[in-house]
Amino acid sequence: MKFGLLGTGPWAERTHGPALAAHEDVELVGVWGRRAEPARALAERLATRPFEDVDALFGACDAVAVALPPDVQAPLARRAADAGCHLLLDKPVATAPEEARGVAEAVERAGVGCVVFFTLHFSEPTGGWLREQAARGAAVPPPATDAGAQPPAEGGWLVGRADWLSPVFGGADSPYTASPWRREKGALWDVGPHALSVLLPLLGPVAEVTAAPGGFGDTVHLALRHASGASSTCTLSHSVPPAAAGVTAEVRGAAGVAELPVREEAPAAAFGRAVDALLREVRTGEAHLCGARFAETVTAVLDSAQQQLPTR
Repeated sequence: MKFGLLGTGPWAERTHGPALAAHEDVELVGVWGRRAEPARALAERLATRPFEDVDALFGACDAVAVALPPDVQAPLARRAADAGCHLLLDKPVATAPEEARGVAEAVERAGVGCVVFFTLHFSEPTGGWLREQAARGAAVPPPATDAGAQPPAEGGWLVGRADWLSPVFGGADSPYTASPWRREKGALWDVGPHALSVLLPLLGPVAEVTAAPGGFGDTVHLALRHASGASSTCTLSHSVPPAAAGVTAEVRGAAGVAELPVREEAPAAAFGRAVDALLREVRTGEAHLCGARFAETVTAVLDSAQQQLPTR
């Protein structure tokens, strides 16, 4: 499949680009960026060509991989879909619900494939853990409830927690510290999608979200009530010191307690699996869980939380 790469920042340079260039079933036909010089430099490193006209790149490829800020990504994703390109997008797809909905509608209207790179679903061993817990919870009947009580979580999981604590703004030497969109939107929008990508597939859609600021930096706490009757919490931050950083998640229910394992590989390896997932979707017509409609749901939950928080 002929791929074009949109974006020239650290994520494109360290993850998307190398994974596409190394994939045996991909031909990387070009790179487009909002600035011409970084696009030329990255294209040279990846042994491909730079494109100054993004629509020309769409016309030269079968699919595009996007490594751009979400509110730049969404309109370009719609244009790419309208041009007949399959989409490999980053999370969040957009920070406005109407923009995320527009991407999903464009995908369905054009009949193209779409996979969104929710990293935990494509990394190992976390991806295997998520699939295992979805099957494990579904195989365990939920406990009985009193007549008239709200039903328990579908599949047996009742309570969940997903915390993502990062030192990007807390003193880490990170290439993402200077990212303008991360500074503007904070951890809620950058790592909140990761947390929700764990909880929603295991506990079901969110019926209500309550959000509160954490008191320092961009830290935020979420309490979620799921339509299934389950509940969950998230703590999200880019402002902890390096010694306090970490990613943890668990679900509890009739199946017992399951804790998210530690990721053990580089993001580029996970991105290669996301490429595989898009290729498989295009070949078989079977949509991946991490598609445009799932990404739209994630944006809607985060937007509801954002509305309850003080203006940054």
